[in-house]
Amino acid sequence: MKITETAAIANLTSAAKSIRQLKNLGCQFALDDFGSGMSSLAYLKHLPVDYLKIDGSFVRNIHRDPVDRAMVESCNHIAHVMGLKTIAEYVENQRILQVLREIGVDVCPGGCGGRATFVIY
Repeated sequence: MKITETAAIANLTSAAKSIRQLKNLGCQFALDDFGSGMSSLAYLKHLPVDYLKIDGSFVRNIHRDPVDRAMVESCNHIAHVMGLKTIAEYVENQRILQVLREIGVDVCPGGCGGRATFVIY
């Protein structure tokens, strides 16, 4: 299951409680659009999610923009330190996929211009 960053921060306590209850039933969660809000890091450690889905606005130009690459590297590192897997949105070509592999992003959905598939390393 996924929960968007904006939905999670709307009521952090309630969201965390609901996620914990559903995780006890065997569900896994991805925090979607991570990085799109300004307070992402402040609440991340309070949400018991399994995956961190990095916002596509940082991924789209990762192969051309060193700041976008640094943002994805940072999100990926923090997630891994927390024991989370990472997912990158908008993997639209092979060059983007290559950079994400170099960084160590765990899941890159998208067919590089084709039908969406999951590529797990």
